[in-house]
Amino acid sequence: MSELQALLNDSLIGTQHVENAAVIDLKERKVRASTFGFNVPPEYALNLIHTFHKNLLQVRRGGLCFKEKHYKCVRADEHSIYLQNVYGGLIAVKTKTFILVATYRVGMYPSVCVEAVEKL
Repeated sequence: MSELQALLNDSLIGTQHVENAAVIDLKERKVRASTFGFNVPPEYALNLIHTFHKNLLQVRRGGLCFKEKHYKCVRADEHSIYLQNVYGGLIAVKTKTFILVATYRVGMYPSVCVEAVEKL
């Protein structure tokens, strides 16, 4: 297990507010690490990168499809996207070098999930 994967497990999954998480490298345009069983296909990683660079207005209006589920936008700015659907939610936070994406299930506290992802 890589240090990055261990950090995801300890800092996010360990809180029990985040279901799954992955780190996408902006320069390499691919997933660098993810929690066990959370496969983010390359096309979804590229879609998130594109969303932050050119598509935020569209996401605010129409939401986002991720891993064949549609999410409604709750909040979107140049550094973070917070989306929900009936199954739970999706949070993506962008730094200069990475995008951290995390999911949570219904019944989890979305605000705590958002806070945990943004702090990491």
